[in-house]
Amino acid sequence: MNLNNQPTIEELAQLFASRKDTLDNHILWVCESGEVHIDGMARHAGEAEFEQSKPTMRARLRTYRRGQGYIGRKAAADREFIGRVLHTLEDQWPEARQAQQVKVIDQYC
Repeated sequence: MNLNNQPTIEELAQLFASRKDTLDNHILWVCESGEVHIDGMARHAGEAEFEQSKPTMRARLRTYRRGQGYIGRKAAADREFIGRVLHTLEDQWPEARQAQQVKVIDQYC
């Protein structure tokens, strides 16, 4: 899913459904090309270490903690939640892609 190509709620839901909530903490992040990713974090890695490992990162949401229901098929089925995430990404992306540092998005629109 790319934020520059009119992303849909279905695309974002598929991205959320492709991960398992019980395995890891996860971070949703956007690279400089606008591509959206959801990656698991190593068990003992912090957010700063995760950011350093992704040099093309332009923006990220706060960490989704393991077992809280924010990742996976159940989360993907919650269209209100996915819609808020998509709206937030679309709202914040123009500023984030111009920023010199990673923009941490810690609140949904």
